[in-house]
Amino acid sequence: MAGLGGHVKETQYLGPNCIDKHVEAADPRALRAAAEAAVAALPVDVCVQPLDGRRKRLLIADMDSTIIGCECLDELADFAGKKAEIAAITERAMRGELQFEGALRERVGMLEGLDVDALQRCYDERVRLNPGAVILVNTMRANGARAVLVSGGFEFFTSRVADAAGFNADRANRLIEANGKLTGKVGEPILGREAKLEALRQEAKTLGAPLFEALAIGDGANDLAMIEAAGLGVAYRAKPIVAAEADARVDHADLTALLYFQGYRAEEFVAG
Repeated sequence: MAGLGGHVKETQYLGPNCIDKHVEAADPRALRAAAEAAVAALPVDVCVQPLDGRRKRLLIADMDSTIIGCECLDELADFAGKKAEIAAITERAMRGELQFEGALRERVGMLEGLDVDALQRCYDERVRLNPGAVILVNTMRANGARAVLVSGGFEFFTSRVADAAGFNADRANRLIEANGKLTGKVGEPILGREAKLEALRQEAKTLGAPLFEALAIGDGANDLAMIEAAGLGVAYRAKPIVAAEADARVDHADLTALLYFQGYRAEEFVAG
């Protein structure tokens, strides 16, 4: 680190597996590159950021494959016998190879005629919170932050996941149903990449907080705009297009890593 024009001023241990180093560095980008290179062969996540203001007032989180461990639409497709076809489209959309809104309409269209009861079965049987989700949300809220779940998925699932994880609010798309079956249509306008960014801006404005005081986390291309705009944008087990642009990546730890990134100590964590 000295070779980068900086030196370690202080080292703290925030938890059993977290080291927090306060470093003076002339070039933070070079410092991040050096730190990531140093642990590249190890199961270690790195976050390099300014010390001042790192504890955030707003959490904006994607749901599918971020707060929960699955893609709800793919799992719902399994009840219609179309998981392989729909999951292939999901993967391409999350990698940024397809325009999100069109890909969502196509996938939902393939579910036309599916019994609405399948939604609850899908939630009960397939949806599980990722490790650390409840502690992340509860700890930030206990310290005055607002937590909002923003998903390109569906209100049926976000409302339940938000309640289970402790979020203040949720935003998502709406599946259209009639006579107990899905119509194959989704409510317009579709909440996609730009809508997620707008949600971040609106929530920050309501709080009276600059975007620097927001933390955004996600894994897919439709999360990229909000990740880039937030003061701390984190890629969680993310697609390459997202991982390349985020301020930090969580590839190994659970979601409590976002608390360590903000300087919380393990004894400050608030369990569910």
